[in-house]
Amino acid sequence: MIGKDIRIERIINRNTNRSVIVPMDHGFSMGQIEGLLDMTKVITDVSDGGANAIVLHKGLVKRGHRRHGRDIGLFIHLSGSTSLNPDPNDKVQVCTVEEAIALGADAVSIHINLGSPNESKMLEIGASVARDCTRWGMPLLTMIYPRGKGIDSFSPQSVGHAVRVAEELGADMIKTNYPGDPEAFRRIVKACSVPVFIAGGEKTGDLESLKIIRDAVSVGGAGVCVGRNAFQREDTKGFVKALCQVVHDDIDPEKALGKKR
Repeated sequence: MIGKDIRIERIINRNTNRSVIVPMDHGFSMGQIEGLLDMTKVITDVSDGGANAIVLHKGLVKRGHRRHGRDIGLFIHLSGSTSLNPDPNDKVQVCTVEEAIALGADAVSIHINLGSPNESKMLEIGASVARDCTRWGMPLLTMIYPRGKGIDSFSPQSVGHAVRVAEELGADMIKTNYPGDPEAFRRIVKACSVPVFIAGGEKTGDLESLKIIRDAVSVGGAGVCVGRNAFQREDTKGFVKALCQVVHDDIDPEKALGKKR
């Protein structure tokens, strides 16, 4: 598994064992949204801010290859659905591990929604992708959420269940909801053998976002996968810089915001 280990060190800081990952796969599901119109610029801002990796769909890899500036790790996202679908939670596979290797990916990611009507299909895709990742030495980030009728997407029980499913499917890293309670998240992380990242979620204020992330990493979280909360900021580079200080250097959120420029 040395291939996975080598690639993981390109996306998780080997000294802190934490990572700041910025997913930019939202255009597939939401269209030409604010923050993802000039992909080359936003990727440059995120990279210059110090993020460890970004997440792109295969067709945008060429726009992320800037040929200058600071390097950044690359996840290629293998799952997709659109907001125009009657069931936007129905994720299907739109790229393969082999394609991602050919495109220069350091890792791949998939999306699973537990409790959705098509959960079984997503679990089958997850198992198949995990098998291919083992074969090729490619790290797998499983983005997994409890989402369905009557399900509390942020309850510790639901989040813990999602994390266990991803782990048992063979994920090397997991992204899921933050349950809102540090002690509850501590128990979830402690019971899992692979790094667990929290999702950035809907856009909130700078300080509020950083405090949530600080709480998550302080109890064992591996960092954050933050999309809209990063690339839709007025100062994306500055926010990512502050975010990296909180995650990697344990800097107080208010102090990090004061030093972001």
